[in-house]
Amino acid sequence: MAHDTHHPVRHDAHHPADSNKGDVLRILLAILLPPLGVFLQVGLGLHFWLNIILTLFGYVPGIIHAVWVILRR
Repeated sequence: MAHDTHHPVRHDAHHPADSNKGDVLRILLAILLPPLGVFLQVGLGLHFWLNIILTLFGYVPGIIHAVWVILRR
């Protein structure tokens, strides 16, 4: 009697394409509402609150910071 040597494929592995899709979505959200993009990337940490302050000072600084936070990882 032969043993089945087929191993199931693991679906919990992270693929670079999945990460890139998530980054694109976060960047689009960061352009529309910069603190939301930062929150989705790092949560309620220092960068989130810094981004709120930067966005209040000017929309463009908030966007630049949000995109930087998303792309730096």
